[in-house]
Amino acid sequence: MLNRNHARLRRTSLLLVASAAAIASAVPAFAQETTAAEPGLSEIVVTAQHRKENAQDVATALTVIGGEELQKRNIYNVNDLENSVPSLEVDNQFGGGQPQFRLRGVGGTDYAANNTNTVGVYVDEIAYPYGVMTQNALFDVARIEVLRGPQGTLYGRNSTGGAVNVVTNAPSHEFGIGGDLSYGSYDAKSLEAYVTGPLTRTLTARVAVSADRGGAWQKHRDTGEKLGDRDQTSVRARLRWEPSSATTVDLSAHYTRDQSDGLGLQLLNDFKTAGGVSYKADTDIRTTGWGISPTFANLIGASANAKPFRDNEGKGGSVRVFSDFGVATITGVFGHEEFTRREFNDWDGTASNEAGTFFFNNIKTNSGEIRVASADKGKFRWLGGLYVSHEDVGGGFYSDFSQAPSLKNIWKTAYDQHVTSVSVFGNLEQYLTPTLKISGGARYEYERRELDNFKSEIILPTYQLRAAANKQLEMREWSGKAAIDWDFTRTAHAYASVSRGVKSGGFTTYNSGLPEQLDPYNPEKLVAYEVGVKSELFDRTLRVNLATFYYDYRDQQLQGVLYTETSRVGRILNVPKSHLYGAEAEITWSPIPLFSTSQSIAYKYGEYDEYMAQSSATLDPVSGKYVNIQYKDNAGVRLPLPDLDYKGSVALHLPIAGWQIEPEANWAYRADRYSTSSASVIPSYWLANANLGITPPNAPVRLTLWVHNVFDARIQETRNQFITARTVSIHPPRTVGVTLSFRH
Repeated sequence: MLNRNHARLRRTSLLLVASAAAIASAVPAFAQETTAAEPGLSEIVVTAQHRKENAQDVATALTVIGGEELQKRNIYNVNDLENSVPSLEVDNQFGGGQPQFRLRGVGGTDYAANNTNTVGVYVDEIAYPYGVMTQNALFDVARIEVLRGPQGTLYGRNSTGGAVNVVTNAPSHEFGIGGDLSYGSYDAKSLEAYVTGPLTRTLTARVAVSADRGGAWQKHRDTGEKLGDRDQTSVRARLRWEPSSATTVDLSAHYTRDQSDGLGLQLLNDFKTAGGVSYKADTDIRTTGWGISPTFANLIGASANAKPFRDNEGKGGSVRVFSDFGVATITGVFGHEEFTRREFNDWDGTASNEAGTFFFNNIKTNSGEIRVASADKGKFRWLGGLYVSHEDVGGGFYSDFSQAPSLKNIWKTAYDQHVTSVSVFGNLEQYLTPTLKISGGARYEYERRELDNFKSEIILPTYQLRAAANKQLEMREWSGKAAIDWDFTRTAHAYASVSRGVKSGGFTTYNSGLPEQLDPYNPEKLVAYEVGVKSELFDRTLRVNLATFYYDYRDQQLQGVLYTETSRVGRILNVPKSHLYGAEAEITWSPIPLFSTSQSIAYKYGEYDEYMAQSSATLDPVSGKYVNIQYKDNAGVRLPLPDLDYKGSVALHLPIAGWQIEPEANWAYRADRYSTSSASVIPSYWLANANLGITPPNAPVRLTLWVHNVFDARIQETRNQFITARTVSIHPPRTVGVTLSFRH
């Protein structure tokens, strides 16, 4: 099987490269610069490799979404990125407030707050290592850069899946003010505004605010009570000091408070509660259910009739210093982030108290990076750096099983986790000829991860300590990348690379009565082979980017199940060996200034090569113990990921009597995928959005009419089964609204 996959990958790679080369060589080459006023596509400048360069020149699979596109594509948080980026999936296990990322099938599922993402997320070069921290990173954004494949050589944190770089708008030397005010279905209201300009000759500033209210689109199936109101407020302030033409100092501070409703789950199947109440499977997209016992409400400090809710707070700041000495540049980036999580979810989706969960976490991260790089000129370029970070994650969660069959208790699981990481990295680039470049980089990292004071205990109706531990894990791993890049015409180049990425190990901090559950799981390692072509054709009106890849995956981290005589518990496991392969195409076309379209399609497939796992056991009703534990050899079993996704958009730009009329539509398709947490298949889906922008003559305002989920599709995002009921989390139904934008 492996040899056939390698052969198939080689054939696909050669076909992609040959096709793009043939097309590119058949058209004339033009100068590198393209401006918005000229025909064709605009140049997109990115900093994905810690230097300013055209996105088309970066020899890796890269998707860039500009700030203006975020609103058109209905991207309001990191979860929404999956409908605009090839091979990306973002979902929240059990519908909670912690997103889990997967790029090209690389990623996991974990509802605890103490483990880092497989895909690195950065905001203005500061790492947000824990998923729950990323929920309101997307406001006043200049662009988002998504890199697919292992990262680490040029990044402070290592990752096997890829990186999401959020770049916020910088202060301006000219005064500017603007904002967007929106109103939509279910009384949803939002405001985003900014002001920027010079304070002195060398000092500029920018302040941005964001606020969201309303939007309760769900309703309780028993009482009709509404759920889903947002109550989120954020502010960010940036200062830029330029004491000389060679030195820039950026200061940034931000604060977010999120007191929104949580997401209600739906019943996947007919369900009868332990109290004897029967429910039919939910079919209405708006239907959900929840409940909270007086005891649990008092324990977590909530009201006796509390809905699912969040009461989260995030704050932090950073400083970035850049100096250009001519022959070399020095960059220092230092950041501090804090996040407080208080979140109540009802995971059985009914008024019965069989799986209520309350998270309480305090996260603090400190990071610092220093880079020294050569000037961006000449045939030889180099970069080297040092990265240091320290992270503290405290807290845990309460679980209300007071009405669950065979349990009828309340658990508390708590811990303190401390992580220290030090790494050194470097990268070299050498032009062998004016059109042929080779590059190579490496990174070595030491990490110490400690789990202190872990306790999993039943606190009601009678106290029982089920597990306690202090664990530690050390990692000494290297990552690296080697690549070759060939400009075979002036507007097209092909590249090939091999890279090794590593993602940290960690601890499974779930309710536990099993000592083996607390053993750390190991880091995962991935060796990636990638071949791609990037081209701009027909007077730069057509952009075609192709990539194909093969991943050799070792110690893949996977959420699984362990059985003992007395327990069935979840645990993150390591799969000894698996593999993935696939291909992607991104096409952007603007033959005339009045029309533009973008299309992307991605295919991926993976299998376990070595993976023996516990599969089932029988619970003896007399002894209450699990017996006859069964094992399954999963070698050759397909990885649980959607094999196909397709994203696209089309827009018109129509000047009519001085007015600008801009209709736009975008859509996304994701194939079905297997859900390991519910042992069933999540159906495929289509999602479509539409916008109509209207700008009056010589006016600084714009009116946009929009429809999200145009066809009111019932989209299942995740499926779950925690203790009793099988549930699904649902994407919001069709919503319509209007946005008034002002820029001056």
